[in-house]
Amino acid sequence: MSEKSKGVYIVGITGASGAIYGVRLVQELLRQSYKVHLILTEAAWRVFKEELLLDTTDRDTVIEDLFGQHEGMLYTHHLYDYGAPIASGSYQNDGMIIIPCSMGTLSGIATGASGNLIERTADVMLKEERKLILVPRETPLNQLHLENMLRVSKVGAKILPAMPGFYHQPQSMDDLINFLVGKALDSLGVDHKLFARWGGGQ
Repeated sequence: MSEKSKGVYIVGITGASGAIYGVRLVQELLRQSYKVHLILTEAAWRVFKEELLLDTTDRDTVIEDLFGQHEGMLYTHHLYDYGAPIASGSYQNDGMIIIPCSMGTLSGIATGASGNLIERTADVMLKEERKLILVPRETPLNQLHLENMLRVSKVGAKILPAMPGFYHQPQSMDDLINFLVGKALDSLGVDHKLFARWGGGQ
């Protein structure tokens, strides 16, 4: 672990709507000097193009534009690189979050398919009893979606739906994004000031 790193987190971004949640989370982790291992699905890159209006022709440039230069702090992994350190339970880390998490990825995790590096790493988190946070973004939910959420919840994952709150009186899209990302950071155990907490003055 880098001497400058406060900890190590693994972040998966899939093709569900809400790519900005994953981007903002990684930005905040890096800003706070956490080491990040990042995995993106092919569908995530499509969402980057459609939702964030990014030219994804040069993916390395996209990563640098979004997150800056963080040598020794940000590691990106190919979706099928099973030789990545995070694919092994022997690699020490503080947990994993998939934000947003597509229903396809959720299904792969629920069945133990390990069909790509995100699913494999999630399986490692479960077997090693480390933090695994899934942020599904789908509506409406069918019975399979709900059953898969229950299955992963029963074996140790935490389900954090991408549902924004309004009690903090959001004034902008950024406020809504930061609320959800803040809740995700809470679940990871990472301190932040992305939103005003209820009763925060007490």
